[in-house]
Amino acid sequence: MSGSDAGTLGETYLAAVQHDLADLSGGETLVGVVRRPTRWFSGAVDENRPELGPPAELLDEVKARHEDLKARGLCDEGAHNAAWEDVDFERRYREHLAESEDARAAVEDLARRVRSGEDVVLVCFEGEKKACHRHALREVVAREV
Repeated sequence: MSGSDAGTLGETYLAAVQHDLADLSGGETLVGVVRRPTRWFSGAVDENRPELGPPAELLDEVKARHEDLKARGLCDEGAHNAAWEDVDFERRYREHLAESEDARAAVEDLARRVRSGEDVVLVCFEGEKKACHRHALREVVAREV
């Protein structure tokens, strides 16, 4: 982070928040980065920025591949991570962040908030052992801070 007054930028997943497993002090703003939030997700975060979630067509593609791999006998986690690789998820998500005007504006807004001293934690569904867009998003936002 730049400057001594800057806030922090972290990340976690929904179940960790719900079950007090996340390393949170209580002063952070929990920012959901989910394209299709559930009611219980929305109730667990302070706000959700759907424009920072992966594009719907990419989510659908990885879900279909995930289900195919599970049907072939892979465990849920293995199928998820293999599907992520098979559809080139991270590269395509980073392209979305760079090319979508709404996503670009949301990244800039989060970076500004962190620069101004706000502690922000990015939250989505995927647990620690699953590939997740919030890792890439955190890198992108941190570069702007």
